[in-house]
Amino acid sequence: MRETGSTSEWALALRRRSTGQRVAVGLISSLLLHGLSLRPVQAARELVVRLDGMELPFPVNDLGGWLRNNGTSFSELGIWLNLLEEESRQGVIELLQAPLINDRSMARQMLNSWAGRRLLDQVGDLVLVDGDVTGRKVQETLESLLNERAQVSTIDLLEALPAERVHLDLDALLTVAGSWRRQLQRQQALVKNLHQTPLSANNRQIAPARANALIADRDLRRVTLAVDHRDRPLQLQLWSPSAVDGDLRRHWLVLMPGLGGSPDHFRWLGRSLSRRGYSVLVLEHPGSDALAVQALLEGRLPPPGAEVIPDRLLDLQAVLAARENGELALPGERLVLAGHSLGALTALLAAGARPQEGLARRCGQDLDDLPVNNLSRLLQCQIEDVELPSFRPPDQLAAVIGLNSFGSLLWPRRLALKDSLPVFLSGGTLDLITPPLSEQVGLLRALPFHPDSRAVLVEGASHFSPIRVEGQNGTGRGEDVFQLGEELVGVQPLEVQAQLELEISQFLMDLENDRQSAHIPGGVEHLIVGDLHLHRLDQTGATRLLD
Repeated sequence: MRETGSTSEWALALRRRSTGQRVAVGLISSLLLHGLSLRPVQAARELVVRLDGMELPFPVNDLGGWLRNNGTSFSELGIWLNLLEEESRQGVIELLQAPLINDRSMARQMLNSWAGRRLLDQVGDLVLVDGDVTGRKVQETLESLLNERAQVSTIDLLEALPAERVHLDLDALLTVAGSWRRQLQRQQALVKNLHQTPLSANNRQIAPARANALIADRDLRRVTLAVDHRDRPLQLQLWSPSAVDGDLRRHWLVLMPGLGGSPDHFRWLGRSLSRRGYSVLVLEHPGSDALAVQALLEGRLPPPGAEVIPDRLLDLQAVLAARENGELALPGERLVLAGHSLGALTALLAAGARPQEGLARRCGQDLDDLPVNNLSRLLQCQIEDVELPSFRPPDQLAAVIGLNSFGSLLWPRRLALKDSLPVFLSGGTLDLITPPLSEQVGLLRALPFHPDSRAVLVEGASHFSPIRVEGQNGTGRGEDVFQLGEELVGVQPLEVQAQLELEISQFLMDLENDRQSAHIPGGVEHLIVGDLHLHRLDQTGATRLLD
């Protein structure tokens, strides 16, 4: 390892790199300065950057001078930063000047969560503050600043870090950037491949489904259920079925919201399925519901994580037992477990799935790559530290439905379920929390083969497209704790929800009539529904996309 203070030698080394690598440097610089990671870098008296095996020291004050001169400083560090692409350079300036923390209470809870500690630990391998590899000094400095002020900017943190020297391992960061870039390229390739799939011969310009968002919920009952493992009763929504052709459906559903989700977010699905003749029970999970999100926003509790899964499984077990003994009256003979995100994962675990051996090893590698573009992987890795309760899959279980499901680290190759159950999965190409290629498509391939198992992917839909919140009908933002903007919800959420309801209904009708789902030629089917591009995949199609 050579040590030099020669700016010209370093600049020459940078210029020898490809444009793509310099863009990566800019991206990483921006990301680090935006997150907890990079802010420690310039707070010390000396900043040491490792690049191409060289360690190059700079005065930390150079950063402040460069920032105050709007990126025109001719200091040694300024010359290096000015090698970045214009967009990345402006991003660095804006991120340094922007508030880092606006709410001290919520920030404290985030920093002390399992995910926060793990990310800080991984950041410590890339950004060393006086040799601290745990990220603890960054956290302690933030907490100290929060004792003094309600709002902390990026530059506040940089100037406050009590350190003599900070090392930035740019070589390691470029490796991480390469991993992120490859994952995003795979996601982009998926969208391109799906969109280039020829339109199905059965398309016939299918008319979009209409969302019945304003119809009164005359079939909805709200009930409470006391359970031994909770301090307060479960709040349940029961949707009574409407008779279809004088008969009720044989199948009934239990729907579980995702992390921070509320039963009210899925009234659209309970309402529509009940009017098709199905009984639907929607669970609330205390401790990981909308009230938990509200407690996080108010700084009263840390964000919930995978530690809530055991209680969620016990919630489900209690509901099934209550229906069995007649305490909950819902008709139906065959059970379908359904859920969104963490609710979908809960459904799979309840159906008999257990993590494949080697999770700790897989997570070690994955967390080294800082999985900020697939946040579900943090939850999957936390399961290694969670003791899952024994859960016997229900005898009447007939199928599983997962909206924006995940499990690529838990089941990279094989997912064993009770018997051979059909599974319906859905996702969106704008979902960066559970990216469809690694999560839904990968999960579909890992499932035991069943001719009715399939996935439906909607172009432009996001992780939050299935969530119906107040004000989503164009009447205003509403008061829901999920104040979701278009950048999170994705395109036309009401239309996406209406189409998902039709896809789920068709899946259920095939179950109801004991018939095999329609064959998908080539394993992938491309449909246009109104303005939506819809893609159906069977397990053959999932394998083809991933190979």
